[in-house]
Amino acid sequence: MLDYRLITEPDALCNGAHLVSWPGSPLLAQLTLANDQLIDDMAQRALKGTVADTCFGCAPFARITLIPKEEWQDPITDSLTAALRPLCKVPTAPRLLLDASLAADTSAFAQALRFVFNLDWNLEDLGLRRTSVDKPRFQHLDLFCLPGQHEELETRVHQQHVIALGMIAARRLADLPSEQCTPQYVVEEAQRLCVAYPALRCEVLDEKAIVDQGLGLLHAVGKGSSRPPRLLAIHYDGIPEGPVRSYVGKGITFDTGGLWLKEGAGMYTMKYDMCGAANVLGLMQSIAALALPVRVMGVLALAENAIGPEAMQPGSVARACNGMTVEINNTDAEGRLVLADAIAWASQRHPKTQYIIDMATLTGAVVKALGYELSGLMTQDETLREHLIHAGKKSGDEVWSLPLDARLKKQTDSAIADLCNTPTNNAAISASAAWLLHHFCPPEIPWAHLDVSGTALWREGGRSVASGRPIPLLMQHLLNDLAEDGR
Repeated sequence: MLDYRLITEPDALCNGAHLVSWPGSPLLAQLTLANDQLIDDMAQRALKGTVADTCFGCAPFARITLIPKEEWQDPITDSLTAALRPLCKVPTAPRLLLDASLAADTSAFAQALRFVFNLDWNLEDLGLRRTSVDKPRFQHLDLFCLPGQHEELETRVHQQHVIALGMIAARRLADLPSEQCTPQYVVEEAQRLCVAYPALRCEVLDEKAIVDQGLGLLHAVGKGSSRPPRLLAIHYDGIPEGPVRSYVGKGITFDTGGLWLKEGAGMYTMKYDMCGAANVLGLMQSIAALALPVRVMGVLALAENAIGPEAMQPGSVARACNGMTVEINNTDAEGRLVLADAIAWASQRHPKTQYIIDMATLTGAVVKALGYELSGLMTQDETLREHLIHAGKKSGDEVWSLPLDARLKKQTDSAIADLCNTPTNNAAISASAAWLLHHFCPPEIPWAHLDVSGTALWREGGRSVASGRPIPLLMQHLLNDLAEDGR
């Protein structure tokens, strides 16, 4: 991970760095440049709403960038990160000096900070492409703050650094090609990561245990593949006893659509259909790295939705581990099946769970509704809804609530089973999936569903890579939760 430090005045280590600040910053008043007029000229451009940037005449720095003040405090459009992104593609210097004096406590700065820390991972790190020259990267991050900001900022930066650690773990796993990233590989990778944290332990159900414990929906999805399904539970005991908070992730390591076969173009990014599970793994790593005083369980429902002699068929009926039956009228709606079993299993594993939050790249419909910036939130628990919305705004990893009530009942009616997995009228697809899922969490346990189909990937230049969302949202929600408990 990128090395960082907090400073209250620039020192010799900052020489040769790329300085990023804002017009009128107290940092600029401390600078002694060879060109005394440079900062004034750049500030005038930035005050007019333009990013001012130069690599010339800025000694002792290698580069100076002034970003308009309003962009440092914009919580909606992520404009600070958008301004930083092209600057960081090919760094001019190995060291970045980032001014934190204005926006240290804003969601815009939290997003920008996570972006910088996440620069530590890119697709070239997979080692799958020959490159003649290693791309330059930032090696050090200096954060300038005022003396009175130092203590609070130190805590905030450490939290974002650890959140980015989990995001990178999730992104690294999700970016892998699916022929490597199988259900068993995810299990082994989780076990490898957990070795570094004594408070983490893994519990694995193989294909036999999945059948023996009655997870018929997970079995139905995974049985068509030569790479059998797994259920992985990662337990974190930051305190010896107390309620458990549970997170469940959809882990379809590749989704062909099954016998309801996708078109080729729609299948291309389906290695990312396990981002929910990858993000649960990254979340657990972040929780353990912060040594939070809490008990948590992360459940990864892992399967490959493939075509084969044993593949589930439209019209099949499968039974979940809570006894409910589901008619599978669309084999390409497999994510809600594995989630349903995992949610039910999690509620049985810890009957006094404080809450269950699931996350999944579940429906394209949520992208049509909310685009690529907002995750869809569906819950019937008003407290949990309020807390997640607040955490989203504070972290900059926002959610938008969609309706979930009995008016959706007809969307999951089946003539042959308790439920069907997709509505036959092709309406309210995202909310209908959530309505199906709510049957698998006991009413006494607060539950929320996050559809991250739009946010789990970062799209740029016609390409998609894993984003690590909604880890920032869930970490902020947990930190808020613990603060309310006085921990």
